[in-house]
Amino acid sequence: MQLSRDTSGYITAPGLIDIHVHFREPGFEYKEDILSGSLAAAAGGFTTCCCMPNTSPVADNAETVNYITEKSKKAVIEVLPIAAVTIGQQGEQLTNFASLKKAGAVALSDDGIPIKDEKIMRAALISAKENDMLIISHCEDEEEMAARDVKLAAELGARIHIAHISTAETVDIIRRAKAAGVKVTAETAPHYFSLTSEEVSKQGANACMNPPLRTQSDVEAIIEGLCDGTIDVIATDHAPHSISEKALPVGKAPNGIIGLETSLAVTLTYLYHTGILSLERIIELMSVNPGKILGLDKSESVAADFSILGAPATVTEQPKIEKGVVTLSDYIIFYPDEEWIVDPSTFKSKSRNTPFAGMKLRGKVKQTVVGGKVVYEGERKY
Repeated sequence: MQLSRDTSGYITAPGLIDIHVHFREPGFEYKEDILSGSLAAAAGGFTTCCCMPNTSPVADNAETVNYITEKSKKAVIEVLPIAAVTIGQQGEQLTNFASLKKAGAVALSDDGIPIKDEKIMRAALISAKENDMLIISHCEDEEEMAARDVKLAAELGARIHIAHISTAETVDIIRRAKAAGVKVTAETAPHYFSLTSEEVSKQGANACMNPPLRTQSDVEAIIEGLCDGTIDVIATDHAPHSISEKALPVGKAPNGIIGLETSLAVTLTYLYHTGILSLERIIELMSVNPGKILGLDKSESVAADFSILGAPATVTEQPKIEKGVVTLSDYIIFYPDEEWIVDPSTFKSKSRNTPFAGMKLRGKVKQTVVGGKVVYEGERKY
């Protein structure tokens, strides 16, 4: 994969795809809604986001999935629903996978409430395989549950995706499973390769999420997993909460942080500018692989062999494409070297719960284009 860098250092790349966000609609619009979440996503360089189903009502039926799809028509990016595995996310009775897929669900997950009953998870994997759908597993007891779900996937020949991994042991579990041919993929989030649990004592609830921040050795293992291909995706797990909710003491405040407007910059700061990963690998983790895993029809923006030659000189000009290279309709322009201080008061998101507030990051999105239309325009230096 070849990215374009113009003479001023601006990079043109495929639009980012986040397969793990919480836009809170329906039911919790005071935290975030689909429109505000899409604006935050566009500001962060994301052109597609997939919403988890822990809304109110839960997205466990075609009617609610259709509601989300309808509301998403007003979003500035593409917003795709992920539906629940079990009714009400109670872990007791499977939803109608075929009906949910027909309604537009791109995957299945009981995110936020792991499926504890092994029999239910087994039945879910069998049904998901029959319906050619992916189950995204949220592992509360991360290592034990990841090992169980990988074992079931191996036994059934089914696919499984492990969400937001954070520990060294989980990385090892997935690495061994991949080596054995298990159809497993995994994601992590920027906070798991940039922060440790020490942030909780410094920042309180704004550094609390589920799974929690870990030790430095876990951080190093996550980075190793990103380098060697064990981890396939960097997702945000964008989880907005109100200021009053996050003002509660640790243990009483809800878990979760926002991440759409800092994700690329954190990744560039901690992985690219440190020489750990190339820009091409970062785009693979944040765009190419997410699209492949969910089978999204994003061939124009995530083809593994594309080349973009010459970044646009104006905000409306499409990338110049040579013969044999697919034209992009969803793309971003970013400046990887620009330093900036994270100021949550300027965010497009309704919420402010970030552990990166006040930190200096390096890398800034300048333009986000969806379907050929500019949906975010930042300040340019030239």
